[in-house]
Amino acid sequence: MAIQDTIREQVTGHPVVLYMKGTPQFPQCGFSAAAVQMLQACGMDRFFSVDVLKEPEIRQGIKDYANWPTIPQLYVNGEFVGGCDIMREMYQAGERQQLLAKQSA
Repeated sequence: MAIQDTIREQVTGHPVVLYMKGTPQFPQCGFSAAAVQMLQACGMDRFFSVDVLKEPEIRQGIKDYANWPTIPQLYVNGEFVGGCDIMREMYQAGERQQLLAKQSA
């Protein structure tokens, strides 16, 4: 299976997917840690995560998939939401809480 097919399966097979460095329990960069904290602050204690440090093909593949150069990357209901900066802006505006509430409806 091609890496793009694997990524497509991951983002469409789970309501919330975070591509990050490390794991939610042990983030390996400040941006990934912030992304996890924002998700948890929105009540998302369980979400699918992919540690791109352990999967180098996915690390590059996800950048190509979204045409977005940085990690972490958040997907909700198969749609690319953004990286840490966009997540922070949405969180501060209260938009992300609304977006995540829709995924559980």
